Amino acid sequence: MVETVNTDKAPAAVGPYVQAKKFGDMLYTSGQLPLNPETGKMPADVAEQAQQSLANVEAIVNAAGLAKTDIIKATVFVKDLNDFGTVNEVYAAFFGDNCPARSCVEVARLPLDAKVEIEVIAVSQ
Repeated sequence: MVETVNTDKAPAAVGPYVQAKKFGDMLYTSGQLPLNPETGKMPADVAEQAQQSLANVEAIVNAAGLAKTDIIKATVFVKDLNDFGTVNEVYAAFFGDNCPARSCVEVARLPLDAKVEIEVIAVSQ
């Protein structure tokens, strides 16, 4: 059975999608923009945007009964690959020694003109 996962600790979807879907032991999140769920605002700084996107991902993973250590794959979308080093530092600090597999791609534009968007796949262990 497929379960929809939603939490008010992450921003609501800005389109016709949900925060995540859980199927068995697997969780698939939608891309998380760097919106603060309490204020609806997005920081201007790319490092702060990466931190907020990761916090939103973690809130959804937690709402599904999982932890960030259960994340096995991440996809990072950046508006400017010149920000890769900064985003990478934030990402490394967030995951520590338990980094998942990852892809990072530059895109022409992200919703709400964000600089970063992050989606993950997690599995209960």
